[in-house]
Amino acid sequence: MSFMIFFLVYFIAFSFQTYIIKQRFVNRLDFKHKTRKYFGFALYLTFFGALLYPLARYFPLVPNWLYFLLSLPIGVIFLTFIITIFHDITSIGFKKLFKKSKISVKRREFFKKSFDIGATSLILATNLKAMDNARHLELEAVDIKIDNLKKPYKIVQISDVHIGGLIDKKFIANLVKKINILNADVVVITGDLVDTKLEFAKPALDELRNIKTLYGTYFIVGNHEYFHGVAPIISYVNSLGIKTLENETVYIGEKDFGFNLAGVYDRFGFKYGSYIPDIDETLKNCDNSPIVLLAHQPKYLKDLVDTKNIDLVLCGHTHGGQIFPFNFLVKLEQPYVKGLHQHNETTQVYVNKGTGFWGPPMRLGASSEISILNLKV
Repeated sequence: MSFMIFFLVYFIAFSFQTYIIKQRFVNRLDFKHKTRKYFGFALYLTFFGALLYPLARYFPLVPNWLYFLLSLPIGVIFLTFIITIFHDITSIGFKKLFKKSKISVKRREFFKKSFDIGATSLILATNLKAMDNARHLELEAVDIKIDNLKKPYKIVQISDVHIGGLIDKKFIANLVKKINILNADVVVITGDLVDTKLEFAKPALDELRNIKTLYGTYFIVGNHEYFHGVAPIISYVNSLGIKTLENETVYIGEKDFGFNLAGVYDRFGFKYGSYIPDIDETLKNCDNSPIVLLAHQPKYLKDLVDTKNIDLVLCGHTHGGQIFPFNFLVKLEQPYVKGLHQHNETTQVYVNKGTGFWGPPMRLGASSEISILNLKV
């Protein structure tokens, strides 16, 4: 998708949300006209910030403080839009209820004003909570039994870091410190590591050299790498001592006591026309040891005719929905949104909720995570 087409779709989506908020919420608040006017001005200012955000995202030349201010409006408008819908539906229900009741006009007016104050407070509190949540990176430890595994291993998974904008060198340096404390056997990065031009991402990427692990750090591309030059990104990541798995498998651990770690290109490669996932090519050199497959999107499982030889698939992409209730929309596109799932009799799937964030520095109902996957015999 070209930048112009993306921006047009983006503009239409946020114009619609802003219009609904103005007409169905701000204009109907039981506040003074002057107060509603201030709210309307704040809404239009937020909308203007949202329009400038794609320029800051794709041409990251603005300072971080300005980038922060420009990135917030996307989340603020989305959450305000969702609360507006619930406020509107609830208001319609109360109106029908009041028509059938004998509540006085004065009490109805008091209830309406209180309800509007509550909804406005909820919008403010929800947005502040979502911003605070994005500041915290949680450890998600999961025990996973793997058939035929002869020795336990600890895999640390990060995903969807989205280097660019607020995800900078400092963020990655702190992330690496947290990873190193965990003493992982293997660290895996399941796509969408880079989300800006490589020249802007290099200072942050360089921090990944400092990851300490027993058997190495491995990376697969996600859909966002295709947007910013998949070939140079792979080349640069490899130069950091991190192995990109390009439809290939490596053996992890001691001979006869380890497992196969496989990685495929992202399914976006089908649209891109190259760097296409090929499971047959990927698994051709596997022995009889257990197989752990890195695939950026959970949806890739739908592309696989047979997964009987694959014990565990590690994915990302979904961000766990990032901002509630967006997780319900993600569920329409992806078979799994977060956590561990039994895909079939032989294959389990774990979906990381994302270590960074895309767009606004906000999370609601889905924390940023570092996954600690304890493979058990």
